[in-house]
Amino acid sequence: MSNKTNWQQKKVNLSTAVIIGGVIAIAGIVFGIFGEEWFGGFAPYLGFKGNTHKVDWSQLDEVYETLSSNYDGEINDEDIIEGAKKGLTDALGDIYTVYMDTKETSAFMDSLHGTVGSGVGIEMGLRDGYVRVIRTLPDNPAKKAGVMAGDIIYKVDDEEVYTLSTEEIANKVRGETGTEVKLTVVRDGKELSFTMVRETINNVSAYVNYEGSTAIITVTRFDNDTGTMVYDFAKEFAGKGINKVILDLRDNGGGYVSAAQDLLSLWIENQDILIQKSLHFGTTKVASYFGRALLKDMKTIVLVNGSTASASEIVAGALQDYGKATILGEKTFGKGVIQQMFDFDSGTMLKVTIASWYTPNDRSINKDGITPDIEVVRTYEDINAMKDPQMDKAREL
Repeated sequence: MSNKTNWQQKKVNLSTAVIIGGVIAIAGIVFGIFGEEWFGGFAPYLGFKGNTHKVDWSQLDEVYETLSSNYDGEINDEDIIEGAKKGLTDALGDIYTVYMDTKETSAFMDSLHGTVGSGVGIEMGLRDGYVRVIRTLPDNPAKKAGVMAGDIIYKVDDEEVYTLSTEEIANKVRGETGTEVKLTVVRDGKELSFTMVRETINNVSAYVNYEGSTAIITVTRFDNDTGTMVYDFAKEFAGKGINKVILDLRDNGGGYVSAAQDLLSLWIENQDILIQKSLHFGTTKVASYFGRALLKDMKTIVLVNGSTASASEIVAGALQDYGKATILGEKTFGKGVIQQMFDFDSGTMLKVTIASWYTPNDRSINKDGITPDIEVVRTYEDINAMKDPQMDKAREL
């Protein structure tokens, strides 16, 4: 692929690849589940504790029996079971409900807690239908090699990966410290390849910088200790003469809702910050804590963009509803659903969408996102040129 036309043809082929992936996922169910009796033993591994709705698995049993009698090859029972688990969740058509095997579970938990191990120092996310580089971390291999924000991740070690999820690609990029990885990206319709040596990546969930009387708090994800970290920052503000906070939630894909609750309690005291609506669990409200609102009267600007998602949108939406902050930047991603993680003894995990969430004013964010009070666009060209018109505008306010 050497020109833009060829890459656009690849984009057409992508739809076919996705369809094939769906067929394979469904095949996993067909191959893996044979009969109601078998499924009764299999169901507990998916977290099913009982279901009054009876499903007729006889058709799948018929397909399995035909395969086992005619397939010219070995059928591995463990592979069948893993394929069935993935196929069951994939068949729901919900990209946020995912079954993860032991390796995927370990990598997911590491990423959630910032234990990224060794890699090349890129943050990636789904933008415009492709997994792209969102930003390169300073003083890390990707930055030094010339990888840029906006690059489409096309291959890892010459294996095409552009149809895979963000997590799957990240797992392939990570590896042992000191080992090489070849990353091929597409930029302006052309392929570019970079061979880099993996290094240990330091990835804290929050940090603060000071510019005169302004504190700039950057939250990269919502980890268990994120709220405590920011609370400790806030306790220092009075002694530093801080009268304005810029909360940077750009490219923050979310994390624990409890961490968002901790963070919001710095601005909003003992009030509803989130409404959860669930088919199985009804409607519940989540409130902020009492006695932690150190920043309730602090002038606050929140920076958001198209990769601000989930728990980040909970924070931005609540601060906007209560008039506690000015939201600045670009419309957020629009992930208004909440997942619960179910751990299994085998070391695997099922991440299940259990509810939809709404802002305190009962606004649904799913697919629509948070619309900023002040819209300022930051392009990939701005990022690569080290320009930040969003931060510049926030400084002016």
